[in-house]
Amino acid sequence: MSAEKNNMNSASQKEALSKNSNTVVGDIYVQDVHKYFGVTKALNGVNFSANFGEIHAIVGGNGCGKSTLAKVLSGVLPIDKGKVSVMGQTPTSPVMARNMGIATVFQEVMIAEEASVVDNLFVGSDDFWYKNLTQREKVIKAQEIMEDLVGEYVDPYTQAFNLSLPIKAWITIARAFLRENTKLLILDESSAALDFDSTERLFKKMRELKENGVAVFIVTHRIAELVRISDKATVMRDGIDVGVLEKKDLNEKNLIGLMTGRAESGEKSKSVAVQTKTDNVVMRAENLVVWPESKPVNFEVKRGEIVGVTGLDGNGQDDFVKILAGVQESHGGITQISDGNEKFIKYSTLDDAKKNGISFVSGDRKKEGILPNLSIYENLVVPLYKKTSRAGFLGFVDWLELNGIFDWEVDRLSIKTGPRDNLITSLSGGNQQKVMIARSFAQHPKVLILNDPARGIDVSTKRDLYVHLRNFVEEGNTVIFLSSELEEFIGLCPKVIVFRNGTVFDIFENEKINADTLLEGMFGQTAGIGETKISSLKNTDINNKQVKFSENKNVAENKIVKVIDFEKDNNNDKSKKIKIKTF
Repeated sequence: MSAEKNNMNSASQKEALSKNSNTVVGDIYVQDVHKYFGVTKALNGVNFSANFGEIHAIVGGNGCGKSTLAKVLSGVLPIDKGKVSVMGQTPTSPVMARNMGIATVFQEVMIAEEASVVDNLFVGSDDFWYKNLTQREKVIKAQEIMEDLVGEYVDPYTQAFNLSLPIKAWITIARAFLRENTKLLILDESSAALDFDSTERLFKKMRELKENGVAVFIVTHRIAELVRISDKATVMRDGIDVGVLEKKDLNEKNLIGLMTGRAESGEKSKSVAVQTKTDNVVMRAENLVVWPESKPVNFEVKRGEIVGVTGLDGNGQDDFVKILAGVQESHGGITQISDGNEKFIKYSTLDDAKKNGISFVSGDRKKEGILPNLSIYENLVVPLYKKTSRAGFLGFVDWLELNGIFDWEVDRLSIKTGPRDNLITSLSGGNQQKVMIARSFAQHPKVLILNDPARGIDVSTKRDLYVHLRNFVEEGNTVIFLSSELEEFIGLCPKVIVFRNGTVFDIFENEKINADTLLEGMFGQTAGIGETKISSLKNTDINNKQVKFSENKNVAENKIVKVIDFEKDNNNDKSKKIKIKTF
């Protein structure tokens, strides 16, 4: 009887929607919502609806209002006009939203650096959930959930400043999964700091919540991810909703067409990576020890080359690029930069690196990138004050030159800034990231080191960034490009280095560079697991374990096969069976 009633209600809702196009229906909805920040219209009449038991993506370019919409639904921001309904109520504060069962993981990784993992997980929780847990019980709970999410043991007593950015991101995500009354989970760019393996674990958790009737909203720029995980997607542009795509229509062509307002061919980019025209080495590392017990790395990069760097989270690739940038000290070996006259200069500090034309863009914009108490303008041009000063020791800043640089960089990276004297924190996360990239370009370095630079920026801006990087190296400069998104290397880098266990595991060049072969290298496989019959692989070593492959007759030859887990073979205590997933 209740099923018939639900069907009748659903039918009446659809009839009402057809009669009045301004009516929005669903378990969760916003109707004609406006939100202004001064003259900036973050939301300009948004209509959005979703239901329980579905994963709904909110997608669009930087500054389109995605994160603002998430904050409105979370009770963080009050609206200026319109209606918000979550389970028949309007959340007017984060506390009210929390009590209603709304859990939100915000775009910025918000943790207390000096606090432990367990304290970060349970901060502010004593008055609403798990309030009766003892400290020991909290530690056990923290250990369990972090190991489940991260895939490895994380010491609950470790202070947060000792952790990598992805682990910090997992802490913010784990807070939401600790909640027992969650009915709506909002993830705002939560996978941006995660690698492929970690993202798969997050998706597994999202599917579990969906199956339990929870509504999951995912705000993301990673189109390939949202196409895989989402049941529906709402596309936003300039503060309004411009379309809703059902699962059957969810593809890159349709999404980009709605995001940009232009028809897209949907064809993958067939651009060829820029090949270096010289053998002149511009930077090199000799016997570089990234971790105390890792094997030494010998590395060199040529003038006019883009070298990609990747690896599963926690395998030392981010430490490696930080050492090359002078941000972090090595545990042995030397780094050298060419002086342009066939001589090499040793360097080991950030100051020496900058003096020798090396610029670094961090993927952790909050900790290592933006200057939150300064304006947008100051954040972009502050490194140029000394370079553009006039009148010798008096040091008068040439504001006219700086203004020109600011306008040029903002225009070419399409940064939505608002008034230039606004604080940098007034911008969306993606636009903050663009300011950091623009700041490095403005310094005209000869070596640009990028640590996941596209984290949090939209697909259109990514394409523009790739064009700028190609132009940059064609002018004789050099780029070292670390990314957790494997597709970014295709058509951009002629060489990609894969890290495992703190050292270089393999190097892929030209036609060998594709998402599947790179993933195989990241998992310790270079024999072609992704494109080979399972039965042809015997006793293969993955992650330093002997893994027994048993033939799976349901796997077609043309399927892509990826490792997702291992399990013990009960018939042979000395072997393992591999769990596979086909795409």
